[in-house]
Amino acid sequence: MPQPTTTPVTPADLAPTAFLDADHPDVLAFARDAVGDATDDVTKARRLFAAVRDGIRYDPFSLSTDPASYRASAVLAAGSAYCVPKSVLLSAAARAVGVPARLGLADVRNHLQSPRLAERMGTDLFVYHGYSTLFVGGAWRKASSAFNAELCARFGVEPLDFDGTSDALLHAFSGDGSRYMEYLHDHGDRQDLPLEEILDAYRRAYPVLIDG
Repeated sequence: MPQPTTTPVTPADLAPTAFLDADHPDVLAFARDAVGDATDDVTKARRLFAAVRDGIRYDPFSLSTDPASYRASAVLAAGSAYCVPKSVLLSAAARAVGVPARLGLADVRNHLQSPRLAERMGTDLFVYHGYSTLFVGGAWRKASSAFNAELCARFGVEPLDFDGTSDALLHAFSGDGSRYMEYLHDHGDRQDLPLEEILDAYRRAYPVLIDG
């Protein structure tokens, strides 16, 4: 499992970046609409998580090499994305409403990927899976907003819920008790998206998915 984040909050955890464009009008509007009347960070984080999880459809075939498509505002406009861009949006939206946020990256094994995706990837290893790390309730919490509720229903698992008081990472087991996801290696958290590092890893692991 990813290791707990213990580093202190810094001003950079609230600042807009090239990819986490938290000051973009569309990101600001999305974040403010999602949190509604919430004034505490725990409730804000919980509502933002649900908004990104279900408001942006999970699409593992949307992997792009264009940096512009990884900006939070572009992810919002697209309406669908895979785990890394969805985490960019969640982290940027959190910063937009004053919740310190970073990006987390880890290698995971997915035992329930679709046959189509398995054929394209040639493996069940997902390198540089993205999640968000949010500072709420006095601690850093990890949350994966990747799989929307509709997709989870098709695989027979409950969608992840983030309550703002504990980590919400991918399910270890499916609804029937079989192995679902395994976290294998933690790449740590970042204050902005290390896109070239991620794409280099994808090119090595999935040349067909990147080039095809």
